[in-house]
Amino acid sequence: MAGKTAREILAMKGEQKITMVTCYDATFARLVDRAGIDMVLVGDSLGMVIQGRENTLPVTVDDVVYHGQAVKRGFGSVAGKAPPHLTLDMPFMSFQVTPTKALEAAGRLVKEGGAESVKLEGGHDEAARATARMVASGIPVVGHVGLTPQSVHAFGGFKVQGREPDRAEQIREEAKRLEDAGCFAIVLEGMPTPLAAEISASLRIPTIGIGAGNGCDGQVLVMYDLLGMNATFSPKFVKRFADLEKTIGDALGAYAREVRDGTFPDEAHSFSAAAPAKQAKR
Repeated sequence: MAGKTAREILAMKGEQKITMVTCYDATFARLVDRAGIDMVLVGDSLGMVIQGRENTLPVTVDDVVYHGQAVKRGFGSVAGKAPPHLTLDMPFMSFQVTPTKALEAAGRLVKEGGAESVKLEGGHDEAARATARMVASGIPVVGHVGLTPQSVHAFGGFKVQGREPDRAEQIREEAKRLEDAGCFAIVLEGMPTPLAAEISASLRIPTIGIGAGNGCDGQVLVMYDLLGMNATFSPKFVKRFADLEKTIGDALGAYAREVRDGTFPDEAHSFSAAAPAKQAKR
């Protein structure tokens, strides 16, 4: 079943805040679908939260396709309701070389990964040209400006962007460039709240913030962060809506104890030698 369309997301600007989370597997996708989230991003953040890497740079198109397929299989659990709109990230160097290479990579994300749109980072000329080529070929595109993780080395780390006037103006120009190139939405990451609110008000397309304050048209968080599954990762912009690191840790500890002391499996969780009696047909 097809998810919410790019046009439906675009129409939400000024009408309703957009909810977006990252997701990487079918189990969480089923839960996200049931929760009524508007958009799901299979982000290249999977390199850090799934693969345990230091940054997102090693993630490949194959990686994103694999996880996109898994997420897509988890959708459709709510009868009669459209699943979330599925956006897949374009990994580092999948779109920067040429617009043709970008289109080929985006085509794989759509055909193989199940994407209903793709997301690329940066508002530079290469990103704008790649966006225009993909949009012209019928692939909806989400932009991403501000703190773009694929530029971690250029930024000297994961640092808030746009505090300096020159950099703030550059981000404004990048967002406008992406809108003009055909993006139907833009992620604003890691920037001062007033700057994000200004950009959001200046664009005709919705903005989705992460570490950009409440003036955006929507918000996105990494699933593992909002569920509190890594207590050592606590950036200012993340709110933990649960403490699953403790819950899961306690459950695994209880399982280990019961296996070791012989109380699991008990009779209730074991099969008897006799076959269960068949119920009489009415």
